[in-house]
Amino acid sequence: MRSRLPIALVLTATVAVLAAGGVVAQIEGGDRGVAAVDSSNDFEVSGIRVDAAGTNPDAARLAGWREAQRKAYAQLSQRMGGASASVSDGTLDSIVSSIVVENEQIGPHRYLARLGVLFDRARTAGLLGVSAAVSRSSPFVVVPVQWSTGVGTAFEQRTQWQEAWARFRTGASAIDYVRPAGTGPDPLLLNVGQTQRPDRGWWRALVDQYGASDVLMPMVRLYRQWPGGPVVGVFEARYGPDHRLLRRFTLRVGGASGIAALLDAGVKRLDEVYQRALREGYLGLDPGLNPIMPVVETPPEEASDLLADEPALSTATMALTIQFDTPDAGAVTGAESVVRGVPGVTGAVTTSLALGGVSSMNVTYAGTPEALRTALEARGWQVIGTGATLRIRRGGPPVATPPIAPRPGTAG
Repeated sequence: MRSRLPIALVLTATVAVLAAGGVVAQIEGGDRGVAAVDSSNDFEVSGIRVDAAGTNPDAARLAGWREAQRKAYAQLSQRMGGASASVSDGTLDSIVSSIVVENEQIGPHRYLARLGVLFDRARTAGLLGVSAAVSRSSPFVVVPVQWSTGVGTAFEQRTQWQEAWARFRTGASAIDYVRPAGTGPDPLLLNVGQTQRPDRGWWRALVDQYGASDVLMPMVRLYRQWPGGPVVGVFEARYGPDHRLLRRFTLRVGGASGIAALLDAGVKRLDEVYQRALREGYLGLDPGLNPIMPVVETPPEEASDLLADEPALSTATMALTIQFDTPDAGAVTGAESVVRGVPGVTGAVTTSLALGGVSSMNVTYAGTPEALRTALEARGWQVIGTGATLRIRRGGPPVATPPIAPRPGTAG
């Protein structure tokens, strides 16, 4: 026995060193991590085709970009139902935030391209006579999972599916996407194995760390029919710790060179599925990730003993979370001042800020959630939800929160 003890110690130390090395290798090095290209709320018009001429390549390109701005503004005006009057190129230059080159061919005197145009939301909305406010869902952390050759990958390595979600512009979507970059601890926390675990406690810690309320798991399975041949992508819109399926569809491309376009189209279709599920009530907040703490009442006989020692008891103070729309910085200060003005509120601090989306405020209140709801409704706010988490909006009668679909399946 004495001779075996050093061997056991050596084996234990070796396993510990290998395990530590495995963790380090899983975090450091490798080609992983891609930040989102654009998370702004700009208006986007894509697929604008131009054919312009000029005295030189630069002049032809500038003429093409100006033509794209005019065509994009006309399409945006028609889409938004705003004023359709044409504007000058100088005005367009002031409201266009960027030009996205989807495809271009440049000649000595000619410019052929397919372009996308992004318009600054605040300036363009005022010009079109429409509202710049954006109604967004609660924040959802996105874990894109790609299956290829039988191997599933989320953030363990950089994938084309992760890149497609990073390229996607979320300005026109009603879903508030939280897109991790895939760096730092992301490969350890958000991996394929985690997407299969329904444990609410661990998921609650994860979504809180990323400033979200729930999780979306868009999935793609890539099949190559033969080397160099067509590629088929099977897309699935999944959500929540239970990995529930909303919808599945298939897209096909002629070769490997078109995989990026295939995935971009898949992302857009999945965003439409998630938006439709939100409208139909399938993406309600999971009670397991947003728990309501139970209220423990003291029995009458114990309460009488306590009252004998204490001459008076103050109203119990509780902590609540209030989610509210923040289209701009003024909405943050305005909502905080209104909540602080409610009698019984001793503190109201915004802890999760998302300009153009939905922010969260921690409120300390001496009273019940029902009393706070009544006070906010009396001040012209629409209040949704019950318990320790409330959702407030300006104006309108209260609307009941749609129930969460208890069954897996398709949303439509």
